[in-house]
Amino acid sequence: MAKTLELQFATQFGKVAKLNLDDPIEPVDPAAVKTVMETIIADNVFQSSSGALVGIKGARVVERNVTEYEIEA
Repeated sequence: MAKTLELQFATQFGKVAKLNLDDPIEPVDPAAVKTVMETIIADNVFQSSSGALVGIKGARVVERNVTEYEIEA
């Protein structure tokens, strides 16, 4: 199972930008995530196609199952 921490930011043009981090430490500490997201916004670390990140929309852990099959050629 692959897990990703998805950080969701509001942008200056009213859209949502997402930043995905692989293999988050669990359990996720919401206070630490909020602090990091505030720092990303304050330091203007990232730009999105819909403008600067201006607010926090949310965060979530996304889990997906991947099954690979070996196919002989």
